[in-house]
Amino acid sequence: MNTLLLSIALSCTPGPDGKMSCDGKHDKAAATECHGHSAQAAAPAKADGSVLARGEKLKGLTAVSLDKLLASPTDYEGKDVQVEAKVRKACEKKGCWMELGDQGAGVRVTFKDYGFFVPLDSAGSTAKVEGTVKVAELAPEKAKHLEAEGAKVAKGKDGKYREVQLVALGVELRR
Repeated sequence: MNTLLLSIALSCTPGPDGKMSCDGKHDKAAATECHGHSAQAAAPAKADGSVLARGEKLKGLTAVSLDKLLASPTDYEGKDVQVEAKVRKACEKKGCWMELGDQGAGVRVTFKDYGFFVPLDSAGSTAKVEGTVKVAELAPEKAKHLEAEGAKVAKGKDGKYREVQLVALGVELRR
């Protein structure tokens, strides 16, 4: 097992754009594990006002305010949009998700095909994100896992966990 982890770690490296580069010597499950560990080595977000870009270059998709998206998320389901908002929380283990919004459950941002992550210290940054909107019902186990990492997950009146997600194609972070 240790040999496998060593070979995975040696076969994937983060590039300057935050995308993982793999030599293809392991399967998709191993790549996901590798990417999670390698993402921790990503450079921290800078506090000097510079832009830290991850994923694809932003294309200038239709901008939607966070408030408007949260007020009627089903209007945007399946659509590609651009949202700019403060990062409330980022996954502190891998940088594999972040939440946009100051209060309550906001929008959870994940990254298309786990192709890139954000720095672990992204909370407090302003994020401009382009991606596809998804309204998802979460299994209780997934919701509890996210909450254990500091996430806020809303429960509907029926007791089911639901959230608005943005599957990001590209992200820009500013401090």
